[in-house]
Amino acid sequence: MASPTPAKRGKKPRSAQQPTGQVQSLTRGLMLLEYIAEAQSSIALTELAQQAGLPNSTTHRLLMTMQQMGFVRQVGDLGLWTIGAHAFVIGSSFLQSRNLLAMVHPMLRKLMEDSGETVNLAVLDFSDHQAVIIDQVQCTQLMRMSAPIGGKLPMHASGAGKAFLANLSEEKVSALLHKRGLHHYTPRTLTSPQNLKADLAQARRSGYALDDEEHALGLRCVAACIYDEHSEPYAAISISGPVSRITDDRITELGALVIKAAKEITKEYGGTH
Repeated sequence: MASPTPAKRGKKPRSAQQPTGQVQSLTRGLMLLEYIAEAQSSIALTELAQQAGLPNSTTHRLLMTMQQMGFVRQVGDLGLWTIGAHAFVIGSSFLQSRNLLAMVHPMLRKLMEDSGETVNLAVLDFSDHQAVIIDQVQCTQLMRMSAPIGGKLPMHASGAGKAFLANLSEEKVSALLHKRGLHHYTPRTLTSPQNLKADLAQARRSGYALDDEEHALGLRCVAACIYDEHSEPYAAISISGPVSRITDDRITELGALVIKAAKEITKEYGGTH
C-alpha cells in the first residue's frame, strides 16, 4: 500500500489568482493536474489543497469534475489521486507513461516473436469507458491485425476491454453496461448482459479474456491485465490475429503466453496481484 507523497519542503503554493481573461476554475483545475503529474505516482487531497493554496472542499470539487472527465482517478485504500488515462488521449500529462512504454515495448516484441501475432498494449479511458491502444508490435505475416495508436476498443467486444471488465465488481460492470449499452458489432458480439457476465466469469477462471470474432469477423484476440502497486488493472496486453491462425487448439497456448507476459510486466512495473 502506497503512503501519501511527502510534502516538498520550501515549496510555495502557486497563486490561485489568475491573470485577467483566465477562467478561475479552469486555471485551478490545471494547476492541480500539474501537481498530480509532479507527484509522479499518487498524492493525497489534503496535500494537493495545501500545495495549491485552496480549501479542501474546493480541491475536492475540482478533482471530482476532472475524475468525471477521465483526467484524474483515485487509487488504493487511502483514496490518493493520480493521473487518468484520458490525459494521454489528448496528449497531456499522461505522457509520463513513456517510461512504461520504454520498459514494456521490448516485452511486447518478444511476445510477438513467441506468438507470431500482433501484440497490443491498452489502457482504460475512464471518461468514456473504452480501452485505448497506446503501443503495438505488428507481426510479419501478410494477413495481420492493425489498429492505430490511440484507437479505442469497446469494453464488451474486445480482448483488452473484457480483461478490464473481468477485474471489476458485478455492480461496476452493470453500471458500465447501463451507461454504454452493448453495441452489436458482429453476429458473435455478446449483447446479452447474462452472456457477457458468464464470459467474464470464465475470463477470471482462466486468467485471460477472449474476443472470439466479437468486434470484427475473422479476428480473435487473447488478453490479460497488467496491475499497479494497488493491485488494480493499469493496462492490458493482448495478442490479436485471424481465426485461420488463432485456432481453437491455440487459444490455451496463447492465453498462457499473454498471462506470463502480463505477470512479468506487472512485476517490472512494481505492481502486485
